[in-house]
Amino acid sequence: MPRAVASTSSPRAAAQRLGREFFSVPAVKLAPRLLGTRLVRILADGTRLSGIIVEVEAYCGPKDLGSHARGGRRTPRNEAMYAQPGTAYVYFTYGMHFCMNIVCGEVDVPLAVLLRALEPVEGIERMRELRGPLSSGRPRPETDLCSGPGKLCQALAIDHRLNHVDLVTGHGAFLEPMLNKPKGRTLRTARIGLNTAGDWTHKPLRWLLSGNLHVSPARPPIPKDSPAPAPPSKARRVRTGQQRKVR
Repeated sequence: MPRAVASTSSPRAAAQRLGREFFSVPAVKLAPRLLGTRLVRILADGTRLSGIIVEVEAYCGPKDLGSHARGGRRTPRNEAMYAQPGTAYVYFTYGMHFCMNIVCGEVDVPLAVLLRALEPVEGIERMRELRGPLSSGRPRPETDLCSGPGKLCQALAIDHRLNHVDLVTGHGAFLEPMLNKPKGRTLRTARIGLNTAGDWTHKPLRWLLSGNLHVSPARPPIPKDSPAPAPPSKARRVRTGQQRKVR
């Protein structure tokens, strides 16, 4: 069982948060362990927002061509990746939204897990306010609040101010152990949005709860050497033609 420490920032007296030991493992081990745990965000006015993690991606350091730290890159932007395990790495991307990662492993080794989707639990109406209404003016459904890395950051008011924050001892954000396993079986796929990461493009470094309604709608890239779908058999073509005639 992961070691948990008492949370001093949650209104729930019995609340626990995940400790340093939980995050002190490689990204490929932390990623599946995060499924089912709860990300908690405490706003400036004391409002508690939270969601169960249902989709993640692992980024495996300098050798990983899909990582911000590929080739040992170390810049002001990705400095948080080199911090102690349990640190938040938040960055701005595409000039549009923020993404949140959890640093893991050990100090000075840039490993991290990207949070891709949450199942909203607490503060759902506040999340709707933060996300804003649909273009039609109607409130967003729960399945559209945190079903993507940018969406969940907007819904939980996560921005550059949480970059480099310690999720073990900090007060604005932390993680709690899994209480009840969410629906869905664990599925592994390639990561989303990577097309120029060489062999790393198609490595199965994304974990999600298949069938959970809150995972992102994004689809992983298809390997270039994947075999083309087989053409239908002659018998199948005949049956298809017969069906069309009946219709």
